[in-house]
Amino acid sequence: MTFPNQPSFKTLQDLSKNPIDLTKEENFTDSRIEKMQLKACGFTLLYGSERVTEEVLTSLYSLAEESNALEKMKQMQEGKVINKIEGYPSEKRSVLHTAMRDFFKEQHEEEAAKEAREFAYKEVEKLKAFLEKIGDQYTDIVQIGIGGSDLGPRAIYFALEAFNTSGRNAHFVSNVDPDDATCVLNKLDLKKTLFVIVSKSGTTLETLTNESFVRDYLEKKGLNPLDHILSVTGKSSPMDDPSKYKASFYMRDYVGGRYSVTSMVGCVALGFCIGMKHLLSFLEGASIMDKHALNAPLKENMPLLSALLGIWNRNFLNLPTTAIIPYSQALHRFTAHLQQCDMESNGKQINKKGEFVDHETGPIIWGEPGTNGQHSFYQLIHQGTTTVPMEFMGFKESQYKNDLVVKDSTSQEKLLANLFAQSIALATGQKSDNPNKTFLGNRPNRVLIAKTLDPKTMGAILSYYENKVAFQGFIWDINSFDQEGVQLGKVLANKIIDLFIEKRTQKKAEPFHLATSYLKALEEL
Repeated sequence: MTFPNQPSFKTLQDLSKNPIDLTKEENFTDSRIEKMQLKACGFTLLYGSERVTEEVLTSLYSLAEESNALEKMKQMQEGKVINKIEGYPSEKRSVLHTAMRDFFKEQHEEEAAKEAREFAYKEVEKLKAFLEKIGDQYTDIVQIGIGGSDLGPRAIYFALEAFNTSGRNAHFVSNVDPDDATCVLNKLDLKKTLFVIVSKSGTTLETLTNESFVRDYLEKKGLNPLDHILSVTGKSSPMDDPSKYKASFYMRDYVGGRYSVTSMVGCVALGFCIGMKHLLSFLEGASIMDKHALNAPLKENMPLLSALLGIWNRNFLNLPTTAIIPYSQALHRFTAHLQQCDMESNGKQINKKGEFVDHETGPIIWGEPGTNGQHSFYQLIHQGTTTVPMEFMGFKESQYKNDLVVKDSTSQEKLLANLFAQSIALATGQKSDNPNKTFLGNRPNRVLIAKTLDPKTMGAILSYYENKVAFQGFIWDINSFDQEGVQLGKVLANKIIDLFIEKRTQKKAEPFHLATSYLKALEEL
């Protein structure tokens, strides 16, 4: 049964015609905030500032039941083939990123997940042995990849930089723009630098181009690339080559790029910098939240509740975007990662039967850390004509525990005061005789809080969002685990590259008349 045909869909449509008015004092109260909280895995999710009632929540949970959301999560974590479109050519794969951090306890009997868990354990042990072997020989590591091979590892590295006690540093090159690589390379002592090239297929054009850039750079400095370059790739890919790489770590095709940060895609650089103890804690946190998403009852399941609140805002209140705002500077690249995780997963126009959907799917995800955003785009958030649902994150304690009382409050207290004030202000608004000082309110938001952003907590936050995205895809009945939308541009780009090659080498290229006009404009500069 398709999403709009679920029995609860019509009920939710009717309820959405007159959603709760949070600007009325009798509606948005302390008792509501205290009641509308869900605690799990060391987190508290406060959602009283969402425009939902008990009746709405009951219908949303019914929608999850009708969609078999929990059963689909079980199928995913067991390794069933869920990455597919019925009746059409597709990847037809299991989805087992959760198994990459599930080697702490034997919990699966299913062979696919068991094999994936054993594979992940072997790779982690291999990484541990490699790091012990190189000792203090290297001080820096540069990750070269694009998309999921860059965004997740970059975001998590910066999130956990406070736990880097090794004195080692990570750097990232993703853009095929030569300035990206040059800027990073010029800052480094190359004799003490490792490069990790990440490509599952071993054929990603941008990544291979940047790898060649690095090899040329090393050779010009009189260094042997074999002493400095690692690979993370599929076994037997062109990059699984001991004559070219100091070491190779493996990834499997059942782990999509945007879900790969807990595989070797993220673990090599993280292990190098924050050490195996913190890396394992990060993986454990992700696994704990995975188990919660898998086993928690319907009304106690935190990622599912977040998914349902997002569906209410997207499909029934007709709000097309979501801003994810961490009140933590360490998470300054995390929203960029979630942007890919969500939009590449659920930016889909067909269901799993290959039929065009007649409802909205994934929202537009964006955001920056607070409090910086308050002095940037919050003007539109509060008084613009578009309502933007907000997902806030905050922590009771700072990472470094280095703070100062200024005007009788600490910086962390000021940070949290701003977070809570924004949630309240968005919900309640402000009435004024001066229209310029009027805030309409009724701007839905929710707040996820934890004690501190340590490796275990970071792993759980990552899993929380990954599983929220997966639950939404299950309910919409779309395939959240392929990414055909990125392919057309690649195909056309390769045709245009051939035109550049033709100009340089006279090697005949396939005509591409539309591109000719773009190239002509370039030549006229």
